Amino acid sequence: YTATDHFVLLPAILLAVFGFAALLVPKSRYLNALHLLLAGETFVGYMLIQQWNALQTAGAPIPGFKGAMIVDGLGLFFNAIFVVAAVISALISYRYLAVEEEDETEYYGLLLLAQAGMYFLAMGTDLVTLFVGLETMSVTFYILVGFLRREKRSNEAALKYLLLGAFAAGFLAYGFSLIYGLTGATRFEEIGRALETVDGTNFLLILAILLTAVGLLFKLGAAPFHVWTPDAYEGAPTPITAYLSVASKAAAFVFMLRLLLGPLGSHREIWEPILVFAAIVSLTIGNLAALTQSNVKRMLAYSSIAHMGYILLGVIAGNERGYHGALIYTAIYAFMTLGAFLVLVALRREGLPGEHLDDLAGLIHKSPVYAVLMVVFLLSLAGIPPTAGFIGKYYIFMALIEMKLYLLAVAGALYIAVSLFYYFRIVRAMFAENLRHDAPLASSLGVRIALAVTATATVFLGIYPEPLIQWVKSC
Repeated sequence: YTATDHFVLLPAILLAVFGFAALLVPKSRYLNALHLLLAGETFVGYMLIQQWNALQTAGAPIPGFKGAMIVDGLGLFFNAIFVVAAVISALISYRYLAVEEEDETEYYGLLLLAQAGMYFLAMGTDLVTLFVGLETMSVTFYILVGFLRREKRSNEAALKYLLLGAFAAGFLAYGFSLIYGLTGATRFEEIGRALETVDGTNFLLILAILLTAVGLLFKLGAAPFHVWTPDAYEGAPTPITAYLSVASKAAAFVFMLRLLLGPLGSHREIWEPILVFAAIVSLTIGNLAALTQSNVKRMLAYSSIAHMGYILLGVIAGNERGYHGALIYTAIYAFMTLGAFLVLVALRREGLPGEHLDDLAGLIHKSPVYAVLMVVFLLSLAGIPPTAGFIGKYYIFMALIEMKLYLLAVAGALYIAVSLFYYFRIVRAMFAENLRHDAPLASSLGVRIALAVTATATVFLGIYPEPLIQWVKSC
């Protein structure tokens, strides 16, 4: 255990320490658990900056644990997303949990432990390290999805997520075991060298990549392995739905990038058709299923499936612009999705779920600011300029056109029109229908701060995306 190993691992150690400390806080002091989370994220953010500075000084990725983990631009980029998502989710949770009478300190500890698992997914370059990180993240989310113990739909969602998640983990573990059997290694560098000599028609290699892809696509929430997504989104506490939709999917995506563009990069001809199929099915099922939803959380769940399709298109393009576009899209997706769920959190108050179209009826009369912000987030999700969502889709489509994948580009563009229809249903409810609920909004300082951050990022990155683009190019 060297000083470099400690430097590479320290953010995960901090997350675990502060997470376990939050678990030990008495229930009557649940506000202290929130303060612990914010303090922990501050220390983690500082360490990530130190790692970035060390990376710039070294001029090359910093390996740890003999190559089992690595500090590089890609890992730090995604860890920044994890920190932002965790802080925003924590800030909006305090008031929400008070309304639900579920103000347990374990909530904040589990958020930190989930992020510790994500850290390993972003920095891991070893099959064992990645699998342990994935399951650490997954187990905490199984608990958080079912955190509303008095609600049957929350318990049902957690159970479905657990059973399907365990099933997908079995596929992934089996795929990893086949890769180990073919190469005799778990480190990415060694696997990559060994697989260069394996024929692409090898049945075991094809089976290993197929099984691994199933597990990855499940964690990503892409079709046809998406069935857990609508139930988990609807049943989970809305702050956890926001966190799950952003952080867990970003973690699964960086996991996929590490694996497919690393040791499996020499066999692109095997996994690329799988991603093409998943992207097309995700765009189709996600957008068409969202058309009929009256629950906004379920609508956004199906919308997220479609967004995973767009991110996969960036990977499919296979060029530098596609790679950068996928990273840009992921970062932008985090802000606009968190923002949309923030409005739903503000609508949650005593006796009113705040997640159905009827609950948004006449919002422009009740709270014009929330209504306008929701429109901004929805326009960004649809990819309408000058919002940030347009920049993400622009990079994806330009990458596809550069590689002459015109059919995929046309399909993606056509589904934007479909998404506009169901996003407009929310806008129509807020602006065209009469006010139905007079109960005051369950807003708080945390919600207002989080909304300000997400709205500013969504608009600013649409008008001036250059800082994000330059950061992505340095990854």
